[in-house]
Amino acid sequence: MSARFTVLDLLNLDLREHNALELVCLGGRPGLEREIAVPDLNRPGLALSGFFENFGSDRVQIFGRGETAYLHQLDKERRTDTIEEIFRHPVPCVIFTHQQRPTDSFFEIAERGNCPILQTSLPSSEFSSRLIRALSNVFAAREVVHGTLVEVFGLGVLLLGDSGVGKSETALELIERGHRLVADDSVQIRCVAGNILLGQGAHRSLGHHMEIRGLGIINVTHLFGVGSIRDSKQIQLVVELEEWDNGVDYDRFGEEESTTEILGVHVPDARIPVKPGRNIPIIIETAAMNERLKSMGYYSAKEFNQSVLKWLESENARKLYLRGYRPFDESAEPEEE
Repeated sequence: MSARFTVLDLLNLDLREHNALELVCLGGRPGLEREIAVPDLNRPGLALSGFFENFGSDRVQIFGRGETAYLHQLDKERRTDTIEEIFRHPVPCVIFTHQQRPTDSFFEIAERGNCPILQTSLPSSEFSSRLIRALSNVFAAREVVHGTLVEVFGLGVLLLGDSGVGKSETALELIERGHRLVADDSVQIRCVAGNILLGQGAHRSLGHHMEIRGLGIINVTHLFGVGSIRDSKQIQLVVELEEWDNGVDYDRFGEEESTTEILGVHVPDARIPVKPGRNIPIIIETAAMNERLKSMGYYSAKEFNQSVLKWLESENARKLYLRGYRPFDESAEPEEE
C-alpha cells in the first residue's frame, strides 16, 4: 500500500451490512492522523498486567469485556503504571467493544498521549473478524490492468488484449446474453488472503460505464438494469484476445494447462484468436463452463486422450484376434505386418 492509512481513514471506511465496523470516536481526536501500519490486532491483557515483552504496540489495541473489567480493577486499586506504560509506546488507537467505555483514569492518560479512543457496539470476536477483513483489503497488494472483467456463469473472467481487439464489444454481447459486468477499461486487482484475486473498477466514480467505438459511452446499469452489474468479483479465468495470425499454431486440443501470473497468483488462462466469423462470446462462455468442470475434476482433453488410447488398444486387440493370435497360447505368434 503506497498511501498512509490513518485512524481517521479507519473511521471513514464505507463498510455496510455484515462488514460495518460501527465505530465512533470517544476521545483523543488530535491523534486521528496516527498511521495504522500493519493489518494486525492486539489484545493488551498481558501489557495491563505489566508484561511488555513482545508487546504489539504498532497494532490496533482491542479492549473486550475482560480487559475492561481489569481496567476497573486497576482503577479501584489506584494503579495506573501499566496504563501509562502502554501509552509510552506508539499505539495507533484503542477500541472498546460491546459498547463499553474506559475508566476515567484510562481516558485521561490516553488523552494526554493524544491516542484515539474508539468504541463499537459489536462483540469482540465479530468486530475482530470484520476489522481483520477490512485491514486485509486495505493492505492487500494491488495493481491496475487495462482490460474488462465480467462474470460468466458465476466465474470471474478477465478479458485482456490490445486496444481495439474487441474486449468491450465482447463484454457487451455477454451482458446481452445475461452475464454481468464488473469493470471495463481499467480493472483494479487486489490479492486477498495470499491467493485470491479480487477485481473491481479502478475508478468507482465512473460507475459501470463502457466505451463502445462508434457509439460512445454507455451506462450499462441504465440500459440493462442492476442485475447486469456487480461491484467486485474473484478473477478465476484470464482470456487473452488477439488478432488471428495464420502463422501461429494455436492449441486445438487443450492438453496443456497454461496460467497467467498476477500479483504472484497463477490463474488459468485461454488464448483466443479473433477474426471475422468467430463468435467470441460463445467461445468465452464455453471456456468458463469448461473451467468450472475442471474445478470439479473433469478434464475434457484428458478424457478425450484416454478414449482415443482405449480405442486404439481395442482396435489392435481386435486385429490380433481376427488373425488367430491367442495371448495365452505359447505356440501361436502374431503375424508380422
